[in-house]
Amino acid sequence: MSLVTLLPFIVLIGAMFLMTRSAKKKQQAAADMRNQMQPGSGVRTIGGMYATVKEVNEDTVLVDAGPGVELLFAKNAIGAVLSDDEYNRIVHGVEHDLKTDADVVPDDASSLTESDDAAAASDEKSVDLGKKDADADEEPADDVAVAETKADSEPKKSDGDSDAK
Repeated sequence: MSLVTLLPFIVLIGAMFLMTRSAKKKQQAAADMRNQMQPGSGVRTIGGMYATVKEVNEDTVLVDAGPGVELLFAKNAIGAVLSDDEYNRIVHGVEHDLKTDADVVPDDASSLTESDDAAAASDEKSVDLGKKDADADEEPADDVAVAETKADSEPKKSDGDSDAK
C-alpha cells in the first residue's frame, strides 16, 4: 500500500487519540474536584440542587439541603464544588460587597451625559405636554376644510364606474 492510501487512516487514529485524551483530562479534573470536597463546602448536584456537604465517604456524600433535610448522594452526582462566596450568592442571595460608590450606576441615564449645571438648566426648561391654546386648535380646522374642498373637487367613483379595463 502507498502512503497516500494510509494517510486518512493515520489522521483518523490521531484525531481519536486526541479526543479520548481530552475526555480523560476532563474526567480526571472532575474526580479531583470531587475529592477536594470537605464538610462545610457548598455543592451543586448534577440535578441542579444546591446543598452543603456534611460528610464525605469513599463513594458517597451526605449533604444538608435545608433545615432537617439530609440527603445521601453518590460522589459522581456532584456536579460542582462551589466557593463560599459563590454558594452564598446563589443560595442566600448575599452579594460580596466589592463595589464602591463610584461604581454605582445611577438610575437616571441623563446624569451620565450631562454635568450637574446642565442638568439643572434642563430641569428649568420644562416641556408642556398638555393641550394647546384655542388659537392652535383653529389651525388644524383650516387644514380639515382644505382637505374637504380637495375631496369635493375630485370626481367620486361609484362601484360600477372604474377606469380598469
